[in-house]
Amino acid sequence: MFHPDTTFLIDHWTALARAAEVRGGIPARSALRPEAFGRRLPRVFMAERRNGQTMLTLAGTALETVCKQSLAGRPLTALWTPPSAELVEQAVTQAILEARPVVVAAFTSGEPAMALEMVVAPLRGTSNRPDRLLGLFAPASALTAAGEDPARLVARLAVGAGRPGRPALSLVVEQGRRIA
Repeated sequence: MFHPDTTFLIDHWTALARAAEVRGGIPARSALRPEAFGRRLPRVFMAERRNGQTMLTLAGTALETVCKQSLAGRPLTALWTPPSAELVEQAVTQAILEARPVVVAAFTSGEPAMALEMVVAPLRGTSNRPDRLLGLFAPASALTAAGEDPARLVARLAVGAGRPGRPALSLVVEQGRRIA
């Protein structure tokens, strides 16, 4: 069972993805309205896929306070411990390929450790390609900075939420040629 804020983002994204003008199951970034997030907005972030890396383009004030730095222009993986970075990038790739939100269950590396969820959902940018991401951090308790060092996150599990927005690719052999 997901955190209520995680469920909110999944439901909001799903409603956007069901609109008639949506292509390939992924809504456009322009369909988002920040006011829809209400009290969650300080924990929301936007990211863009560039050269195989997920770069933050916008981060809420609560995230920047916990990380003790401006996050725009930084890789999403900078928020995570090095062993967690690969799982986070795999979750982003899964969200884009499957056209659905993916939730990463995690905890903070400091003491006391705090449980949280990060949900990422794909969006289409101005190029009409699925290269943008909407994200939200949903902590089990208040998201606060502990100690003097920036908070680092440890990923435990990533799971897709809902049904994939696209059918899985399958290999077909036609006249002796393999076609995906």
